[in-house]
Amino acid sequence: MSVFSDLLNGVLTIDPSAEVIDYQGRWYSWRQLGDTIAEIRTLLATLGLGKDARVGVMVKNRPSPFAAVLTAVADGMTMVSINPLLPDDRLVKDLEGLDLPVVIAEQADLDRPGILEVLKAAGTAVIELPGILGGARFRPGFERFSDQVKETEPGIIVEMLTSGTTGKPKRIPLQRAAFDKSFEGALSYEKDRKPGEAAKLRPGTTILSNPMTHIGGLWGALTCIAGGRKACLLEKFSVASWHDAIKRHKPKVAGAVPAGLRMILDANIPKEDLSSLVAIRTGAAPLDFEVTKEFMERYNLPVLQNYGATEFSGAVAGWALKDFHQFWDKKPGSVGRFQPGVKGRVVDPDTGEEKALGEEGVLEMKAAQFGLGDAWLRTTDRAIIDTDGFLFIKGRADLAIIRGGFKVHPDDVNKTYESHPAIREAVTVGIEDRRLGAVPMTAVMLKDGAEAPSEAELKEYGREHLMPYQVPVKFLIVDDVPRTPSMKPALPQVRDLFTSDAAGAA
Repeated sequence: MSVFSDLLNGVLTIDPSAEVIDYQGRWYSWRQLGDTIAEIRTLLATLGLGKDARVGVMVKNRPSPFAAVLTAVADGMTMVSINPLLPDDRLVKDLEGLDLPVVIAEQADLDRPGILEVLKAAGTAVIELPGILGGARFRPGFERFSDQVKETEPGIIVEMLTSGTTGKPKRIPLQRAAFDKSFEGALSYEKDRKPGEAAKLRPGTTILSNPMTHIGGLWGALTCIAGGRKACLLEKFSVASWHDAIKRHKPKVAGAVPAGLRMILDANIPKEDLSSLVAIRTGAAPLDFEVTKEFMERYNLPVLQNYGATEFSGAVAGWALKDFHQFWDKKPGSVGRFQPGVKGRVVDPDTGEEKALGEEGVLEMKAAQFGLGDAWLRTTDRAIIDTDGFLFIKGRADLAIIRGGFKVHPDDVNKTYESHPAIREAVTVGIEDRRLGAVPMTAVMLKDGAEAPSEAELKEYGREHLMPYQVPVKFLIVDDVPRTPSMKPALPQVRDLFTSDAAGAA
């Protein structure tokens, strides 16, 4: 049994009548959570599924799917993350290629067009979750799986979907041993926890607003419940629901992705409503330093950014509160320092030669949680490590737009335009060009009340702050861009905004 299994099984029985999950303003008890987990376990055992069995879960920030996630992860199975936020046709396509022995989902998701048909064709058993923590049952006609499925995935704890920022989301298999090591490391950060401590219930409520289909959201949910804390589940982030949860539960720390932080600032929440907070945690996407600065100026509230990815089994670097108070205004743009046990270096992308501290290159890291032994893991991120050990992520190396032989990094363009007084956020993509290979185009979102600059004004601003080849050839002013579940810009769909706009104009 893993540390997580021991802790989950322990907290479920300490005080079954105690509250554990607040969902849409109603509390659910440890007993209700435990009963649903027990029913799911019984059905999986009826199917003959045990250790290393692949268990598909349509993951949502709702109590019943959360119970299914906890069951699969705690019982030594392989939890295959399925995102029900996908449109019907894309969800059907995703299920087609999974060959799962079982899928666990809420009744409403199973009733969507094409879902049961594709699962029947795959020979997949189906466990449906009626109501909210209302138990579990087999879907009639789906009480067994066929021998054509891929039943097990030894050594893998989660097949986790990437965010799909740059294209179709991919599933990354996370090694059980590496995941367990990361989990134990995450627990070590809790100030009131002793190594090897038995399960116990703790005071306070954690606001779970990040989607559990994302590695950061999954980590937050698992550590919350295994740590014996209450959870306020937000099915989808909105300023109103987040604000309400903060006022009701008065947590010391809360989280939101960078796009959510911008929305919170735009909403101009009264300072007294956030008075319980000592810090806000963020990650999953680049954070504009101006957002951090404004939170400090308006609320005196530190924003602790971290850096991680599905491939890393979670966060590998981040800001500690002590570091933030000492360095935040001296290290603008940093994602903090590497976590204990993680080593980092920056190398030349072509030769692999290590660069000096303070020089930009491609980030490589090694850590036990990667499951690669002593080998370095090369990322796709451009980075700088300074002499104090602070990490700065400069953008994606693999998103470079090659314009007539010149390399344009979208993050550099975005950062420039986000310094424009009228612009809240900018998203730059490369669009194919017959003569130059590709050219940059930028979608911009305006600050509340700002007057829209003309395309000529935007190009002039670019010429004042960028190299000529970096200046976008076209701009679109939009209310928002298509986003992934973790609220990152969905770049393929952003490209579609420009290509469809061009087609419409033709």
